Amino acid sequence: MTTTPQTAAALRRPTLSPLALNAVVATWLMALYNATFWGHLFRIFDGRIVTALIFSAAVWALMLLVLSLLAVRRAQQPVLALLIVIAAITSFYMDTLGVVIDREMIQNAVTTTVAESKHLITPQFLTHVGLYGVLPAAAVLWVQVRRRTVWRALGVWALVTAGSAALVVGLLFTNLKGYSTVLRADKELMGAVQPLAPMSGALRYAKMMLKSTQIVLQPTGTDAKPGPFLAGADKPVLMVIVAGETARAANWSLGGYARNTNPELSERDILYYPDVSSCGTATATSLPCMFSPLTRDDYSYEGGLSNENLLDVLVHAGFAVEWWDNNTGHKDIAKRIPSRMMVAADGPDFCQPECIDAVFLKHLQDKAATITGNTVIVLHQIGSHGPSYWLRYPPERETFTPACKTPELTECSTEEIVNAYDNTIAYTDHFLTQVIDLLDQQPRVVPAMFYVSDHGESLGEAGMYLHGTPYFMAPEYQTHVPMVIWMSDRFRATLGMDGACLAKGTGETVSHDNMFSTVLGLLDVATTARDPALDLAGPCRAGATG
Repeated sequence: MTTTPQTAAALRRPTLSPLALNAVVATWLMALYNATFWGHLFRIFDGRIVTALIFSAAVWALMLLVLSLLAVRRAQQPVLALLIVIAAITSFYMDTLGVVIDREMIQNAVTTTVAESKHLITPQFLTHVGLYGVLPAAAVLWVQVRRRTVWRALGVWALVTAGSAALVVGLLFTNLKGYSTVLRADKELMGAVQPLAPMSGALRYAKMMLKSTQIVLQPTGTDAKPGPFLAGADKPVLMVIVAGETARAANWSLGGYARNTNPELSERDILYYPDVSSCGTATATSLPCMFSPLTRDDYSYEGGLSNENLLDVLVHAGFAVEWWDNNTGHKDIAKRIPSRMMVAADGPDFCQPECIDAVFLKHLQDKAATITGNTVIVLHQIGSHGPSYWLRYPPERETFTPACKTPELTECSTEEIVNAYDNTIAYTDHFLTQVIDLLDQQPRVVPAMFYVSDHGESLGEAGMYLHGTPYFMAPEYQTHVPMVIWMSDRFRATLGMDGACLAKGTGETVSHDNMFSTVLGLLDVATTARDPALDLAGPCRAGATG
């Protein structure tokens, strides 16, 4: 085959200087991967086009600065290609689902399971990454870069990095007061810049994990012991703590939602708390925070790991404690107690292939029939975890139709998404009722149940889906969660609990901060670790004063 001069010219690799390649990639990233950033920018600087464009130029210069620092010499093209692929991935989730890729979201991604993450790898996602990630990355690798001698390249690199930094500062100084106010008040703006925001989140996550390797566990509540009521119980006390997943209070009819999503719990003698706020907006933060002695204001990843938690205190008090999981694991909460992950072998009828929460029930029934001492069992639900809501309940319990049956939520109508989600809430209602009835039918134990969800969920409001939005900007749908307490008659009698007194407190504003001390209070565990100000149960015990 003869190659003509025209063909050879067409196949000739373009040649660019290192600066030109970085500038082209920075421009490409700003233009094609930052739709959410541009939306925030022109909303914040509404009517001030020049001001907005100057700020965007500063962000472009910052992008060029970061590329110049990272993409050096022979590593330049591989690094640029990698950043393009990263930006393609993160921009898909941000622009399509409104998901912010920060340190907490990276932590969620690292600690998730294959079963959970596979629902986010959709044909739409793969197409996007192919077109906006793989193809442009290949183009960057194909370009021929004009190399200079080491010393000359070092000089040019120093000038470019210094010039980019100066350009960032200079542009911001044209309206420093206005821009600094925006950066402080509208953190979602820079949190939307791809791939800079995910890179920052990854660095913060790496720093957090590095610090966690130096943690020394501090004991909590080692003085815990049974109070007089618990010590006087003539049968084993059994509390089941149900750690809910992705249930938002807005869709619970017990709290006023128009649809009857809680038909069974509404017929049980329960305490429902309608005004509860979560510690975080994602499992990786909320779950350990719920069980921690620390409040949301004081909680950190390192703080959670460095202090024993509620389960440890219960062990100190003589309880047998176990963690059963149908989700993504215990997030180090149950490191010091027996734990198990539910799999298909635990209930083939409920795992096809992913397990719904009914997989717990037979094991719970067997356990309740055999315990000989005070026991606490934690059930970590799959609950309402998205985006594949329709997999969280059996087909025969699909009450609200038509339901969205694809993880690509943008392919469904709002009605279909809400229907599928409401079905998960109705199924959680059914599951919790089954737990209550199962426990109540065990005369050999003194049973109770404590349920609270770890966080809520966005269903498309303001273009946001799923959860994990940074707390400072998270909508109430992601932070307002349901909480339920059920106590059998014999639990009230044995532990000296005044149900009417507790019912009066259900209208109070509470949070995950209350869980640690309230569970200890319900179980009559005496310890200095229990904070009376956060214990919803203590004031309602027989003989309590104040």
